[in-house]
Parts: sequence; structure tokens; C-alpha cells
Amino acid sequence: MKPNYLDELNERQQEAVMHINGPLMIIAGAGSGKTKVLTTRIAHLMRHGVDAFNILSLTFTNKAAREMKERVEKILGGNEARNLYIGTFHSVFARLLRAEAHRLGYPNDFTIYDTDDAKSVLKTIINEQNLDDKHYKPNFVYNRISAAKNSLMGPEEYQHDNFVQQEDMRANRPMIGKIYDMYAKRCFKNGAMDFDDLLYKMYILLKQFPETLHKYQHKFKYIMIDEYQDTNPAQYEIIKLLGSVHENICVVGDDAQSIYSFRGATIENILQFEKDYDDVHVVKLEQNYRSTKSILNVANEVIAHNKGQIEKALWTNNMEGEKIKLVRTMTDNEEGKYVADTIAEQKLRNHYDNRDFAILYRTNAQSRSFEESLRRKGIPYRIYGGISFYQRKEIKDFLAYLRITINTRDEESLKRIINYPVRGIGKTTIEKAVVISNEQNITFWEVLERGREFGFKGGTLEAVEGFVTMIKSFQAILEKHNAYDVAVQVGKSTNIVKELFNDKTTEGLARYENIQELLNSIKEFTETPTEDGELLDKSLGSYLQQITLLTDADQGNDENSDVVKLMTIHAAKGLEFPVVFSVGLEENLFPSTLSINTREELEEERRLFYVVITRAKARLWLTYASSRYRFGSLVNNEPSRFLEEMPEQFIDRSYAGGNAIRGFGGGGGGGLWNNGGNNMFDRMQKKAPAGPAAGSSASSSSARPAPKPAAPVGNHVPTPGFAPDDPATMEAGMEVEHQKFGFGTILSMEGAPNNRIATVVFPKGGGEKKIMLNYARLMIVKK
Repeated sequence: MKPNYLDELNERQQEAVMHINGPLMIIAGAGSGKTKVLTTRIAHLMRHGVDAFNILSLTFTNKAAREMKERVEKILGGNEARNLYIGTFHSVFARLLRAEAHRLGYPNDFTIYDTDDAKSVLKTIINEQNLDDKHYKPNFVYNRISAAKNSLMGPEEYQHDNFVQQEDMRANRPMIGKIYDMYAKRCFKNGAMDFDDLLYKMYILLKQFPETLHKYQHKFKYIMIDEYQDTNPAQYEIIKLLGSVHENICVVGDDAQSIYSFRGATIENILQFEKDYDDVHVVKLEQNYRSTKSILNVANEVIAHNKGQIEKALWTNNMEGEKIKLVRTMTDNEEGKYVADTIAEQKLRNHYDNRDFAILYRTNAQSRSFEESLRRKGIPYRIYGGISFYQRKEIKDFLAYLRITINTRDEESLKRIINYPVRGIGKTTIEKAVVISNEQNITFWEVLERGREFGFKGGTLEAVEGFVTMIKSFQAILEKHNAYDVAVQVGKSTNIVKELFNDKTTEGLARYENIQELLNSIKEFTETPTEDGELLDKSLGSYLQQITLLTDADQGNDENSDVVKLMTIHAAKGLEFPVVFSVGLEENLFPSTLSINTREELEEERRLFYVVITRAKARLWLTYASSRYRFGSLVNNEPSRFLEEMPEQFIDRSYAGGNAIRGFGGGGGGGLWNNGGNNMFDRMQKKAPAGPAAGSSASSSSARPAPKPAAPVGNHVPTPGFAPDDPATMEAGMEVEHQKFGFGTILSMEGAPNNRIATVVFPKGGGEKKIMLNYARLMIVKK
């Protein structure tokens, strides 16, 4: 008899759930119910006798992990789901590393450095080496080291890899290898791992200690990985090691949503899965439960332009739905006003709440105009991906005390709070302690403990000894008290809370309230039942690990708050909204200038566009501005090439949210021109940019005269049927046409094949100009 929990699944979903043994690849299209399939499959395994302790399920957000556990508990009842190993790669591996840390020479309570901590260590090393931190920027060096670790390249391999060394030499940064080596040693000395170490050290643990590998290979008999298309080489190799005995590996993902190559993710992991294992069972989930037919048809048509993909065709039984609205405004400020006005109108017309709307953009810098317009309309909103609560200075200061209490080897935290609040330990004393620490190869904390021995005197010695005694008093209550009790003691003894309370400025009040909120979160942690089920661990160390490993999607996650959500498309992955505004659809913004040099880069940008389309459930607006300020200059824009790839029958290209404009000088609200050959669709069909739009509302059009017709770009009107040619086919001597400068002749070519620069003379368009061919969009007139 078929279990009743299968009744809610379609045929393909059931097939995926009921496949128990052997490798399984589930290609889960957008909105196809993959979370339901994953959780039901876990429940099905447990119903068929698989012990919860033998199941490992890895996700990319803590929110997804919590949701999966809750769903499994709901299906099975009882508390057995608490014994599952479900979590993010980083949280699960941090848990395993704490149990095995002694093998690698780390303390079990090692500190986990966030990105800011790691960059601070690097900045210290760069200064110690007398290198220019404007040339060896900590952010650049950190990203270089991060990429190395995610490719499983340690400091020694990095320094002996000829290709990597040549890259650094060409970039005139030959010292990165040495900095990497010093950074690794400094973190080890501090008893700390950064985020990338949680993957890299896990791999080293399994590779160098066969008994540990054997232990976890036989513990995790069934492994499931969500969002497999987002895994990097380190994650791939760890899974290969863990799953090599039983090969009961189930990967779930969608190659069409692989958008994280900048984090080291490689789409090849999912594209090559069938070659990695014998007899892989493949199930495609192609029924979409999220979006209307119109939205889904547009998404399918767009992604079909990519060559590197697993073939599939999403379909839905949902209603046809409205056409996708394509809107152009004259400036980015008017784009912001248009979106805010449309949200206000939709709330009245269709009774939406604020929480039903999302404004999604390619870069965080685009949020300004939408913020200003929403504020003017009195529409509450929240930006996701801004400064995290845990990155605020007062919070970092307080947490540094808690981290030192757990791990006194943590030099970064020590330097942060040794003289905060002010206690008479000045910069000279700190620098002296650091020098002694490096010369003696002992920790910063040991120098402080032995302050008298190392020559500290008078008031400085008294302050240092008082600080050491205070930290030891915090450590004395660790074992018998939970995280909240320790935190309260820290707040009282350090006078941090009192100092902030006495600061009556607006900023001081905000900082004080933030500390109270931190204490509230610790209190909630100690009073909430544990999720791991193995241990009622309400210790300070457990709390610090939990907050350090929060992902972007976990922070400020408040689906119940009635606010419009603003975020990048990357941050929106995995989410869905009734109404979506995808904004800034302009060439060199989306797709990004930095991501159109190779087919692989362009295809990832197209996958990003696919992701933004498939976030929408009922209504979708696509907007772009004819001009916007970028890097301090007003830039004229062409519509994104992706807009030309959408099927016309599902697109409303004349929609602008106001009264229709019959001609160029028509009155009423804002809109796109719609008079015969001058409408935007006709212009786009000819590959020529449209003229600027009228104001985006009645009030804006009445504030100034209606715009006059303008040439598409500059003074040159492109030839009907203008279509740019492939830059790779262009050579010196050819006659070409540019949309702004007109007709010209290529005098010479230079640069790499994928980044060619042409010198072109335009007799009527300003004379001789140097043009980057990837961005110029030239059409060959005569070879």
C-alpha cells in the first residue's frame, strides 16, 4: 500500500522520493517543489528503516535546513527528525571539525573568522611586510586566497604552482603566496578558521586521516545535496570522499539557476554528475507550481538561448496570467518613481500587501532611486544585503569579548577590545605586545599574561593585569552557566552597556538598543529547544558558532513583516513573490560589463535573468532607464539584449502605468510612445534604441513640457535592420556603422582576442576614435 504522504506528489516527484539506493540526480526546475521532494524523500528513507543518524542532508541556508526538519517531523511525527544531520555545508562541517579539531592541532572551541575578521588579519600582515595596502588591497588578497582554498590549494601548493605564480606576477602582486602562507599560520596560531577553512580543513581531515574518513563514510550512508549546481570544487571533492563507500548520493539542482561562479561554484559539477557515478537514475521535475503560463513561457524562451544546459521544458497548470510589462523611463530617478507609483496603484487595484512586492536589481548600488521614491510615497521597505546586524561596531565589540572568553588565542578579538572601553592600554603597548608575540612565537594572550616578565610597568601593567583577570573571571563561569548568563556578566563587568546607556545622542541610543537586541537574541537562544537533538547545548560556544554561520538569506528573514523587499537577484534566489519588478535591464548593467567577454560569462548572466523571471508568481514588470548616472557620469543606455530574446506574444511593450499616450506630445500620464513605427517594439526589432520616454506619472509630465522626438542615439539614425556583427570577424580596412557616430573605417586593431580595441575614423561622427569592440556594437558595411 502506498504511503499517504506520497498522495500530494505528482508522478515524477514520487519517482524521486521512492528511489532509495544508488546515485540519484533530480533536475528540479524553478518552482517545481524540490523542497517537498527532498523532505518527503528523507521521511521515506526513515520509514524504510534508515536511521536518522545515518542521513546527511546539505543545504545552502540555515532557513532551508530548518524548514526541512520541520516538514520531516510533520510527516513522521515524534522527535526522530532531530537526529538528522541537516544544515549548510559550513555549519555541518564546523560541527564535525569541532569534534575532530585535535587531529589538526586546533582547539575544539576554535574561533570562526567572518570576512571582516579575515581581512583585518590580512591587513595586519600586509602592513608588517611593509607592502602598500592600496596595491595589495586586503579585499583582493582575501578573494585570491578564498579562491585557492575553494580549489583545495593550500599555501605551499599556491607558491609552487607555476600558472598561479605567473598570474600574480602579471598582476604585479608577487607576494600574495607569502601573504597566504603567513595568513594560514596566523589563523592557526590564533586558533581560528575562516569560512573557507571549514571546507578546506574538512577536506584535509578526510584526506589525511583514513580512520576519520572511514568513520564518516560509514556514518553517513545516505547523502543529499540541495542546490548542487552551486557547489564548488572543495564541496564536490568532500562529497565524493564521504559517498564513495555506499554511493547513495542524491543531488538536487537546476543548471539553469547556476549563478554563483564568482563564489567559486562550477556548473560542471551538475553537468558531469552522470559521468561520476555508474547507473545514475535521473528524474526531471518539470511541472512548475509557482508562476503563470505567461511568465513561464518567457522564462523557457530566454533560457533556451543557452548552449550549456540539461534539456528540460517547464510547464504549468496555472492560469495564463497577464503579459509581462516592459517599461522604459527617461532616467533612473523616474524608474524609481514609476515603480513606487505602480506599487501604490497595485495595492489599491488588486489589494496587495507591501510584502507581496519585490524590487530586484543587478547591483546593490541601484537601490537609491527606489528607496527615495518609496519613502516619498510612505511605502515601508527593507533592503536585504546591506550591513548585517552582526557587522555593526558595537555588536562586533561585544561579541569580541565573548569570543575571547571562549578562545584566548583569538588575536583579532583581543586587539579589538583590549582598550575598549578605555582602560589605559595604549597603541604603543599593543604594538609592543604584538612584536613580542611574533618574535617569541607565542600568542598575544600569553604576552599579556606574562606582562611583568616582558617589561610592562606602572599603570600599563596594572591595566593589563586587570584585563587578564577580568577575562579569566568570565571563563570561570563558562562551564556552569549558559550563554546568556555569561553575556550579562560581560556586559556588567566591562561597562559596555553602561557606557552606551549614558550616551544620550541618537547614535548612542541606537547602539544601546542594538546591544539590548543582541542580549535578547542570546536569551532566546538559551530558552529555545535545541534542533540538533543530540545535546542540549546552550553554551556560549554553541551560540557564537550559530550566529557566525548565518547566511545572507538567514539574516533579517521576516516574511511576516509588511514591507516591500529590495535585494539583488543573487540574494533573491530560492525566494518567490506575487509581484516582481526586475529593474535596470540595460546593456552593460544587465548583462554586466564585466560578464560579457566569454560565452560562459554571458550564459551565466542569462541564467541570472531566468532566475529573476521565475521569482514572480502572478505579475512581472521589467524596467530600464534611457539614462542613468554611473561612476559620476550620465550614461545613455541601450535596452538589455535579453529583452530581445523574449517571445512577443507574452510581452506588453507599451505598458507604462498611466493614461495612454497617442502621440509624442500626448497629455496624461507617463508611458511609452505608441504611434506606428515609433513605438519601442518596432525600434527594437530594427536593433535601434528607442527614444526617451515621457514622464512616469501625470504629475511629472505636467511639471515640464512634453518631450519632443529625439534621434535614437546621437545625431546618426541607424540603417533600418541594423544588427551588430561579431567583433571577432572584424579587421583593419573594413567599413563599419556605429549607432551614434555613423559610418567609418577601421584603421587598426589591438588587444587580446576577447577584448579587442579598434581605431576607427568617423568622417561625420567626430573623427578618429578608439573603441572597445565588445561594447561598441558595430555593423560591418563593407569588407
